[in-house]
Amino acid sequence: MERRLIPVSLDNYKPLREIVFEALREAIINGTLEPGERLMEIQLAEEMGVSRTPVREAIRKLELEGFVVMVPRKGAYVAGLSMKDIADVFEIRTALESLAAGLAAERITEEELENLERLLVKIGECVQANDLDKLIEVDTEFHDVLFKATRNERLVQIISNLREQIQRFRTTSLASPGRMKYALEEHKKIVEAVSERNVELAQKLAAEHIENAENIMLNVLREKREGKGFKSAE
Repeated sequence: MERRLIPVSLDNYKPLREIVFEALREAIINGTLEPGERLMEIQLAEEMGVSRTPVREAIRKLELEGFVVMVPRKGAYVAGLSMKDIADVFEIRTALESLAAGLAAERITEEELENLERLLVKIGECVQANDLDKLIEVDTEFHDVLFKATRNERLVQIISNLREQIQRFRTTSLASPGRMKYALEEHKKIVEAVSERNVELAQKLAAEHIENAENIMLNVLREKREGKGFKSAE
């Protein structure tokens, strides 16, 4: 049997079930466990070096968060996302991230602005190197700084939950020809508007940034709509 999951580290203050849950969720997000794939408790437990109990508990929690679906008499499967699911999430994200950019324009500190500028340089380096994995990491950090600048913890949590639901498809969007470069330019404009404390412009640019990402992602997925990854397990 090919081992795909890394055995979990027990050198951690978190409960084992939480460690297993986070590991499985990350495997779903990064595509190691693909949409529509059946989750076998015994196999997952062996790969992760744990008993079946924390795996079973993790699968239940993943189901509650929408990452897994339970099919009667068949078992647990990695949940697929339909085009409508993705469009719905982006519709909400557009509104919330627009709000976040506006609040950041009002409340951001000079230190946070400097951090955003540094991250823009890092994003530019990733684009030049065509390093998609690193770009996604830095892009996530960029948005996290912007969200923190809102000083609204509930808003940050809601946006983070939504982002996680489609995180596994971000590579699809950013891998589209030219998207990395355009995303960088969109980020620069947002930072400029925020630094100028221009609330309305920051909101407008943030909404356009999310809408552009959505359009590219949906176009790519539409071309692959017959593929395994975009059907619910049945």
